[in-house]
Amino acid sequence: MEFLDEVKVELRAGKGGDGIVSYRRELKIEYGGPYGGNGGRGGSIIFVGDKNLNTLLELRYKKVILAKEGERGMKKGAYGRGAENTYIHVPLGTTIYNDDTQKVIADITQDGQEEVIAKGGRGGRGNMALATRTLKCPDYAEKGEPGEHRYIRCELKVLADCGLVGFPSVGKSTLISSMSNCKPRIASYHFTTLTPNLGMVRVDEDRSFVMADLPGLIEGASQGAGLGFEFLRHIERCRVIVHVIDMASTEGRDPYEDYCIINNELKTYKMNLSKRPQIIVANKMEMEGAKENLQRFKEKVPGVEVIEISALNHMNLDELKYKIYNLIQATPRFDLVEDDEKDVVTYEFTEQEKEFVITHPTDNYWYVEGKFLEKPMAMTNFAQDQAVEKFLRRLRSWGLDEQLRKAGAKDGDTIDVLGFEFDFAD
Repeated sequence: MEFLDEVKVELRAGKGGDGIVSYRRELKIEYGGPYGGNGGRGGSIIFVGDKNLNTLLELRYKKVILAKEGERGMKKGAYGRGAENTYIHVPLGTTIYNDDTQKVIADITQDGQEEVIAKGGRGGRGNMALATRTLKCPDYAEKGEPGEHRYIRCELKVLADCGLVGFPSVGKSTLISSMSNCKPRIASYHFTTLTPNLGMVRVDEDRSFVMADLPGLIEGASQGAGLGFEFLRHIERCRVIVHVIDMASTEGRDPYEDYCIINNELKTYKMNLSKRPQIIVANKMEMEGAKENLQRFKEKVPGVEVIEISALNHMNLDELKYKIYNLIQATPRFDLVEDDEKDVVTYEFTEQEKEFVITHPTDNYWYVEGKFLEKPMAMTNFAQDQAVEKFLRRLRSWGLDEQLRKAGAKDGDTIDVLGFEFDFAD
């Protein structure tokens, strides 16, 4: 199966069902009154963590995800049926971003975890629910509330306790295949590993941890060079970094320079990965020249513990295994998202600031905009006179008349509120 770890999708939650206008007409019941029911709630779009998935491939061809609309209200005060929610299953480790603000909406790390990413609109009220003491028999009903519409970006970041980092061909794939049940593709050329490989490393009968073999880094990866971000996002969840160095210098590179370059890329990346606990592993110690290179390396990084291994010959792998496990247990999980990076979604009612944007493009014509106007306009049926009257009263209560008067509007001027026109009466 092809590995896909980033995808962009447009979400359109379901619109609420419209309320209806109806009246009670029954024998011997005089003045039966309003009897129109409310519309049903529109369907929400909910993302669900699924441990059986390991790629975002299923979302590749879903450019737009639509939820169902609520059913319109019915006679005799009956409510319309609410629409079923739309559930989208994603792998564990999926982070969902608002593609407009680049803030995190949800981080899915547990099997069965559900997150409402786009909420369905509420149903419009029928004339039975709109009756008041002063308007006992309303001749209008509300349209359903529009569902949320948003563009999102999904990123898959593998769930692993530790991640292997290092230049290409330093032996990471050989190491994970020797320590776990993972069998990655191994060859003698660069970038054999193009996607993360996960392996379960068993310490003993009751203890184990998950290791990730991640694509090789090169200089400039934190700015997108080589496999760049495609690699670095996958190490964000790892509590421990295992830095593998080719101490035999089989590619002609200097081990100390490799060490410095990789650490600089980790430091430069947004999550400041250099602060993660790191285990330095000198690999290929069975080869000629490795001992001498290790001695020079230790002289340049005094006080840094280096574990000598041969992934090919399984030398010292038990010591490395216990070292990694103990460090994982002593290291708390890192919060991947700062508070100012979160796109906090709250659905409790809050009074929205009524801020009009008034422009005067031509004589006797005024154009009014305002983000807060979109929802009440969408829920108003402008074919019903009482609904129009109510909307105009709401504009007046929000202070539009006063603001237009201050801006210079005169009696008889045409006012355009997001496409709805009326004459201004001073």
